[in-house]
Amino acid sequence: MASRSTTQPSQAAPKSPFFQQRDALVGEIAISLENVLQNMNKLNRSLEGVIAVGNEFGAVEALWSQFEGVMAQEPGGEGKEGETEGSGEEEEEEVESAGEAEKVDERGRGR
Repeated sequence: MASRSTTQPSQAAPKSPFFQQRDALVGEIAISLENVLQNMNKLNRSLEGVIAVGNEFGAVEALWSQFEGVMAQEPGGEGKEGETEGSGEEEEEEVESAGEAEKVDERGRGR
């Protein structure tokens, strides 16, 4: 309790410029931190909104992926069923062009 009696008179005395400046800087820092916290909360809400919008397109993306898979399988499947005699050269050309398309697709998706 002796320490309380010594601190109270010092609080009544005028503060030195160092302590005044320190208090002012601490106050500015506190205000800045509050602003940062508010902006982080706004950013978090915005990101949650973006994620929610992105999740809404999940079903559409799955449907388009399924459609892409079906379309990729059909040209090869129909071509073999409807082939007639003498189409060996056409088949080789289709295989080469399909291989080139896969290479381009792999390079495009890798970027």
